[in-house]
Amino acid sequence: MAPLIALIVGTALARIAGLVGISALDGWHPALRVGLAVMFTLTAVAHFAGQRRADLIAMVPPRLPRPELLVTVTGMLELVGAVGLLAPATARVAAAGLGLLMLAMFPANVSAARRKPTLAGRPVTPLAQRTALQVVFVATAAAISFGP
Repeated sequence: MAPLIALIVGTALARIAGLVGISALDGWHPALRVGLAVMFTLTAVAHFAGQRRADLIAMVPPRLPRPELLVTVTGMLELVGAVGLLAPATARVAAAGLGLLMLAMFPANVSAARRKPTLAGRPVTPLAQRTALQVVFVATAAAISFGP
């Protein structure tokens, strides 16, 4: 739920900043870019920090090799994508890449929902809820990629 909150709060704060005079954030499209960047920065940090990293490694489907490397690479891609979202010249490509990354990582979420590991000491998000969240996140990336 924290990624959804980061997306909503980041977008809302960016939109407010645009309304009070920060011209680079004047509009929903730039605000969405900031919100998605905030969300991916938050999720990327988990790929490198303590127990959350170990939990993410445990979520990688057992059939995939080198789960530690996969978690590191996906975290780096999330960070690069978040930075890319903030530059108008690269935002569309970054959003498309992040959307594809989310789709590529979704099978790990399905696997985790079936195996029921924990994330930060709590059960992973149930599959139906995770799927709904994923639809919101991918739709946001698509809106940035194909929007105005």
